[in-house]
Amino acid sequence: MTLAVVRTLGSAQGLRSEHFTQDFEQELVDQYVIASDGLSDQFVAQERGTIFEFIRFVGRPVWTVEAADGDKYMQWLRRERGLAHSTLQNKACTIGRFFDFVIARYQGDVQELFGCVVASPIDEFNKPRSKSRSASTRIPPRVEEVKVLFDGWADALPDARKYLPAARDYVAASLWRRLGLRINETVMLDLRDWHPDLGDHGKLHVRFGKGSRGRGPKVRIIPAINDADALLEWWLNEVRPQFGDDWDDPDAPMFPSERRDRISTRCARVGDDALRAGLNAAVQAWLPTWSGRLTPHGLRHYCASSLYQRGLNLKAIQELLGHEWLSTTTVYVHVHDRHIERSWAVANERLTTRFHDGKEG
Repeated sequence: MTLAVVRTLGSAQGLRSEHFTQDFEQELVDQYVIASDGLSDQFVAQERGTIFEFIRFVGRPVWTVEAADGDKYMQWLRRERGLAHSTLQNKACTIGRFFDFVIARYQGDVQELFGCVVASPIDEFNKPRSKSRSASTRIPPRVEEVKVLFDGWADALPDARKYLPAARDYVAASLWRRLGLRINETVMLDLRDWHPDLGDHGKLHVRFGKGSRGRGPKVRIIPAINDADALLEWWLNEVRPQFGDDWDDPDAPMFPSERRDRISTRCARVGDDALRAGLNAAVQAWLPTWSGRLTPHGLRHYCASSLYQRGLNLKAIQELLGHEWLSTTTVYVHVHDRHIERSWAVANERLTTRFHDGKEG
């Protein structure tokens, strides 16, 4: 997120009006949105909605909130609204980013006008932490099982009741399988993010990668290896144009919804729920033993494991998946069969050879 200086100390004096407090609070949110220029409209709208939801919940100016307000807000989201853990994390990160912005830009103005010191209501104590999953839920299917799933899925596409969304769900899931994309990264891809002229396979510009500790989207550019290039060419040249006349608009979503945007009447962006539902239906049909267990993130684990088995080194897999730390990548690699035993045998063979060579010398 690129931030530009928009106000200086004392400039808020010019904001005085009949409803000064409400106007100033609105100005803080508006300036935060302006400073978020370059992010997608959908992302900014989600951020704005969460901020106003928090403001309404607290019921008083944001510069007066405390950590206890953050505690109550997170409890309300969890207990009363029953939101998913990942949604709680996203909302907490949004509130944290907004208050970081207010503190960095407007701390002086707020203190001058209201005599308050702004403090973020989200801290290390009330911010939802990542839930660890058992090893059994992370270990992906075998290569043979994934092949059965995607072969059956592909063969059934021509006879699908709704061909276009079926093909869309298949291609999206194939990117999780072949390139290890996250589902949110897939949803946010636009047509302009595919660069077939870069490198040997073409490259995808992933602009909404998962950032760490609320730092905003992490950008990366990845090669379309593992036959993803042919898949994308088929999708963009033969199938995507059938969704609508925005097929040559670089800002149009790569994976559209069947629904239309109310304002532009063009294809809306598909939601992650639709893609999850497509994968679940395919698993139920062609890999029922994994029904209810195989997720988009599970295919991301499968991608890491299968590429490692094929000889790709961990550093390359780390860059492909967009991990900040190599230790995270190692958690994603699950090797079946007798890989460790074979590696141990090879290592012993090398040791024995060196021992005998040294003895003979």
